[in-house]
Amino acid sequence: MLSIRSLPLIVIALILYNVVAFLGGQGTPEAIQACGSTAPVFCKILVSVPMLKGGVWKFTIGDLILLITLLLFFVELIKATYTGTAAITDHALSMIVFIICLIEFLVVPQAATSLFFFITILTLIDVIAGYTIGIRVARRDIGFGGGD
Repeated sequence: MLSIRSLPLIVIALILYNVVAFLGGQGTPEAIQACGSTAPVFCKILVSVPMLKGGVWKFTIGDLILLITLLLFFVELIKATYTGTAAITDHALSMIVFIICLIEFLVVPQAATSLFFFITILTLIDVIAGYTIGIRVARRDIGFGGGD
């Protein structure tokens, strides 16, 4: 049976990106040019904060999605420290999420953005870190390698 612990949470970031990219509209060629993205909805400013020396910090929808992805990635790293059947399923599903991201990045025009590239790289790191941390924790639990 599939438990919530065995599901890779980073898939939420993938779903969120796709919902925003495909339901947010394409925008005009001018908006695409100004934003530098095929989906200018990611450049929409959510919060604008004036800074002390006159600069303005702008927090966009794309920034929010990246922040959510980083938080989910952190949780995935914590989950990687657990061993068991759910962890093995989580690692396998994380690999599938990475493959989906990679194919989407290469094939889907709305995914040809730096934001989606970063999401794809984080899914790759999630896969590598999951297996690496999982092996290290299992090795420690079993007691192999005595001297290190």
